[in-house]
Amino acid sequence: MKLLFINGVNLNMTGVREKGVYGTQTLDEINKEIASHFKGDKCEFFQSNIEGEICTALQKADCDGIVLNAGAFTHYSYAIRDAIASIKIPVIEVHMSNVHAREEFRHKSVISGVCKGVICGFGKNSYILAGESFKL
Repeated sequence: MKLLFINGVNLNMTGVREKGVYGTQTLDEINKEIASHFKGDKCEFFQSNIEGEICTALQKADCDGIVLNAGAFTHYSYAIRDAIASIKIPVIEVHMSNVHAREEFRHKSVISGVCKGVICGFGKNSYILAGESFKL
């Protein structure tokens, strides 16, 4: 199985910002753990703070499933929503934190409706749970 893990805006600062929410591991460290978990599969990783680059990554993806943590783009990016809707590859929306236990503006996702599912609140394991779901 070939999986693409896409991380959006500010997730490059994981391990540096809001350690109480996102933990102390960097995104690179988390990605290495994900790759180790899926050692029999091919994992690719992409991160961008630029909305259009995420849309392009979605549109050019060549994989069996996409795990997407769009960060704050989740709450207002109709461009990313439309990019997801335009492809046939299933996308699972993930968040490390439980967005429903945080600020009110984080409760609304504009991308959930075009995703196969949503996993939130399990820290870095949200990515692994999403990747495993493609095997069901």
